[in-house]
Amino acid sequence: MWLKNIAFIALATVVLASTTNWLLAPPKVEAVDDPVVVVSDDFQASKEAIDAQFQEVWKSQELEPAPKADDLTIARRISLGLTGSIPSLEEIRLLENRPEEDRLEWWVNHLLEDRRYGDYMAERLSRAYVGTENGPFLIFRKRRFVTWLSDQLMANRPYNELTQDLIAESGLWTDHPAVNFITATVDQDGTKEPDVARLAGRVTRAFLATRIDCVQCHDDNLGGDLKQTDFHELASFFSEAQNSFVGIMDKKGKPYEYKYLYAEEETTVPAQVPFNQHLLEETGGTLRDRLAGWVTHPENKPFSRAIVNRVWAVMTGRPLVEPVDNIPLKGSFEKGNYPAGLDPLVDDFIAHNFDLKRLIRLIAATEAFQRDSRAEHEITAEHEKTWASYPVTRLRPEQIIGSINQASSLSTLNADSHVLTRLVTFGETNEFLKRYGDAGEDEFSMDGGTIPQRLLMMNGNLVSERTKNNFVRNAATRISQLSPNNETGVETAFLCVLTRRPSEKELEHFVHKLESDEVQSNRTQDFEDIYWALMNCTEFAWNH
Repeated sequence: MWLKNIAFIALATVVLASTTNWLLAPPKVEAVDDPVVVVSDDFQASKEAIDAQFQEVWKSQELEPAPKADDLTIARRISLGLTGSIPSLEEIRLLENRPEEDRLEWWVNHLLEDRRYGDYMAERLSRAYVGTENGPFLIFRKRRFVTWLSDQLMANRPYNELTQDLIAESGLWTDHPAVNFITATVDQDGTKEPDVARLAGRVTRAFLATRIDCVQCHDDNLGGDLKQTDFHELASFFSEAQNSFVGIMDKKGKPYEYKYLYAEEETTVPAQVPFNQHLLEETGGTLRDRLAGWVTHPENKPFSRAIVNRVWAVMTGRPLVEPVDNIPLKGSFEKGNYPAGLDPLVDDFIAHNFDLKRLIRLIAATEAFQRDSRAEHEITAEHEKTWASYPVTRLRPEQIIGSINQASSLSTLNADSHVLTRLVTFGETNEFLKRYGDAGEDEFSMDGGTIPQRLLMMNGNLVSERTKNNFVRNAATRISQLSPNNETGVETAFLCVLTRRPSEKELEHFVHKLESDEVQSNRTQDFEDIYWALMNCTEFAWNH
């Protein structure tokens, strides 16, 4: 019996070793059979228009831009922005086997077809649509809503159609998941009905990137021309929406009454939009249908500016216009009201039927996105502000945990992973986020890290579990036992954790440490220490 056990263990070790050796081996420099990604002429023209605006700003401010970052650095940015984690070693090997001329375009397309993109982008967008709270019991299904939103993103449904569903959909929150945009606000004001004021605020911030809700209680006293009536006339579009046993329905003719500041009594508020009134249909459908049509109208550019600015922020960690939900209603790049890149991105987005995947491809292809965060010359705050160098930003909590989990696995963690792996990852992610903290809806704040967060990384169970001796689960152990030499092992560890190869000095330091240990059994512990050190270095926790 013991001979059979030994034979089985030997066979399993050979299979694992052969797989791991393929991952550890340096990539072969040869073309693969996949076709080169074709870039259309109009795509290239849009990219050049965006780049030209950034170059104009750099020239006017006499800023020398940073050089282009290397492919692995850019791939890491794209992966963090679209999936919330770093690339796996498996994906790095596939990427490096692509021809250099189409490597990054292929990488973007690869991730856009991965379910991780839909799930991660849906989670990020849902924060603006329904917030981060649990919402009303039973009638609000956050997970159902996010899953539906992920499906829409994977299918690349035009963003204007998706938004119309969010604003105007009716029915049960289970059969029609889009109505959770409405049910998330039910009973927030104690009436057991949707909160029209909160819905109006969500529409203006999430879909129009304007803060009209700031005049909910009084007129704009800071020099603006918005009035308290502007907000409540917009809120009136949701007055017909009501919660019933058949879900969210619209009761025709239901009025919205409100008592304005300094008024003696309530008055019936008509449904009217605060700007671009000529784009609002006078008749047809419910009030919410008319509002949805106005919000998503191709000529209503605040709608497109809002999502362009938000997608840029999700992909880079910093929006073009800060705050992300407060873009001036009027202006242009020429007048200095809008930053470089915003207008061409918006125009291309509208011209191509509100195509989110094309928008993402376009952003990833721009010079600003592909600039290095370092240069031989001095990098100033103006360089980062104008995107002459890539701005360094802290990773979000879910990006931290996603990167820890991925770094500890040589293969890709995605929807094809074993169900037990996904369950364990899900539970550990929730526990980590609870302890690490979350910025909630204010997800693009520039706040620095905290001491408890640093201590959690250094002393917490997660990093410890992901680096300790476990051949089946942990990359550190597999690298230590299966790498052909110390140089390959150290290089592989750097690729897994930091998505780059070590410098000559770093390689020399770690190889010297490994070779100085006389007892061979300590090699596994040494690689655990290397992994722990790399996961706790500042570079790992920042997008750069």
